[in-house]
Amino acid sequence: MVDLSVKIGSLTLKNPVLTASGTFGYGREYDPYLDISQLGGIVTKTVTLEPRQGNPMPRIAETPAGMLNSIGLSNVGVEKYLNEKLPLLADVDTNVIANVAGNTIDEYAEIVSRLQHHPRIDAIEINVSCPNVEKGGLAFGTDASVTAAVVKGVRNQTGKPVIVKLTPNVTDIGVIARAAEDSGADAVSCINTVQGMGVNIHTRQPLLARIIGGLSGPAIKPIALAKVYQAAQAVRIPVIGLGGIMGWADAVEFLIAGATAVQTGTLNFIEPAGPVQLIQGLESYCITHNISRIADIIGSLEKRPVK
Repeated sequence: MVDLSVKIGSLTLKNPVLTASGTFGYGREYDPYLDISQLGGIVTKTVTLEPRQGNPMPRIAETPAGMLNSIGLSNVGVEKYLNEKLPLLADVDTNVIANVAGNTIDEYAEIVSRLQHHPRIDAIEINVSCPNVEKGGLAFGTDASVTAAVVKGVRNQTGKPVIVKLTPNVTDIGVIARAAEDSGADAVSCINTVQGMGVNIHTRQPLLARIIGGLSGPAIKPIALAKVYQAAQAVRIPVIGLGGIMGWADAVEFLIAGATAVQTGTLNFIEPAGPVQLIQGLESYCITHNISRIADIIGSLEKRPVK
């Protein structure tokens, strides 16, 4: 028997595998492919105060080592999320984490105040890093003082664990992570997508209607791994790693580099049952290496001696 459980603040995950917001719908969409109760948790599609149609089509494109997206936070809005989406998760035996985005600090606080008392929500993930909308998003996540203000506003509205999802598009992610920690965050997750674009050479048109979008998948894994390591060195709160995790070995790398848990994103599109296979791989890895608790490998990177 291997103990795969980890803790994110007061939240206990049965294993360190979560699904990333925006890649797993509201959860039930994946019922035909896997038992979502086997996961450590799911992070639902970003919810905003009002419904959003999202960006014009085309807003997703494949790349040689990942995918570009410019969805624009398309979602049903907080009212329908509470009344129509969350009730569908009532019998799911895993953690449900609501991802929240707003155009202003007050919007973040208002959304969280409305989510706070719902029994099916176990934690809140604050999206301060989405590069696909014109207001908020990137601006919040690239300024430490503004990130701190958002976290404080949210912290005042909830006693549930608060996770802050960080953008990689900054000079020093440790500065932003510390601002989140000092303002009351229970954990940070990193990274969100890296800015990218593609061009159709036959039509001379961009692959995405908005031209620039977010790159995810294997191409960004080395970037994500470095950012997770830097964030873990900068804060005492848990770090959740994501970015190019396509199998259990990738997840192990993130844990060794300092992540307490991981999120899968692009993997969910390519292999819908991938997150459960990843859990099985982590257990096999622990058995092979005589590890009884997966928590023991978190942050266990052995640095090469400098000669």
